[in-house]
Amino acid sequence: MNDTITIADLEVRARVGVPDEERATPQRLLLTLEMEQPFAAAAANDAIEATIDYHAVTMAITEAVESGEWRLIEKLAEDLAALVLTEFQPDCVRVEVKKFILSQTRHVSVRIERQR
Repeated sequence: MNDTITIADLEVRARVGVPDEERATPQRLLLTLEMEQPFAAAAANDAIEATIDYHAVTMAITEAVESGEWRLIEKLAEDLAALVLTEFQPDCVRVEVKKFILSQTRHVSVRIERQR
């Protein structure tokens, strides 16, 4: 397994849901991203250029989520994984999307893993 950078429970507002009424107002989601990539070179040289800039990932993810619309959190997770793989080039990315839609649960979530 490669080294891992984790962004845990990034809070975003998204238009997501099957019914049109649910997508009418952005709702709170929590996103967790795990990105695998060796970062021994970055650590040895203390160089951000040799690793994944997690601040840039956070900004790109937030912008994408807050400007888009999805019916399914499964599709949102796929789109976010594709964005991270394309723009930031990790060897592997895992994306978890937590949605707070069912009052009798803490949350509903999906989790995917995609590789380059």
